[in-house]
Amino acid sequence: MQKSILLIDDDELITMSLEMIISSKEEFKIVGKGHSGLEAIELYDKLQPDLLLMDIRMEGMNGLEAARAILAKYPEATILFLTTFSDDEYIIEALKLGVKGYLLKQDYKALDTALTAAINGQSVFGGTIINKLPRLMNSEAKTANFDYAAAGITDKEFAVIQLVGDGYSNKEIANKLFLSEGTVRNYLSTILEKLELRDRTQLAIFYLKNI
Repeated sequence: MQKSILLIDDDELITMSLEMIISSKEEFKIVGKGHSGLEAIELYDKLQPDLLLMDIRMEGMNGLEAARAILAKYPEATILFLTTFSDDEYIIEALKLGVKGYLLKQDYKALDTALTAAINGQSVFGGTIINKLPRLMNSEAKTANFDYAAAGITDKEFAVIQLVGDGYSNKEIANKLFLSEGTVRNYLSTILEKLELRDRTQLAIFYLKNI
């Protein structure tokens, strides 16, 4: 079954190029195109795509503002940024929003893999962005510790949080804590609910900001 993609970029030539690249893959279907943040919101509302692929710097409302509005109404929306800019503040804001990924346009050769991963719930970041993440997260860290016990987090749940913050996968966490992957997933669901977070990316950021 084809996955529906909404494509938003203010450069019409880039939009056409991306459409050709994405449409060449049988598993994807471009269901809509736009060139601004406002169009992203309107088209997402209308089309409800499996994934929104969007630029950040655009006239009027930018991609970050559009993503914030869309996620406020559709918390489960899958949004992937594809941009020329690797500005620290953009990356930090994207992470805080809980989007599924942040890629640079020069990484277009890996775009189909990134789209599939994001649709399947994985977080996707280009190599340049991944190299920046430890420094950016540390720069955002707070000095005050969060009272996990007051939030109802158990010792085992906190151990899971720590390992997520250290970048371990569910399988690796399961091996380290002698749990099944299913149990780790259940722990994560409970943790996200208790801390009112959207996904494991937000959880990792939350942990690193409060260590």
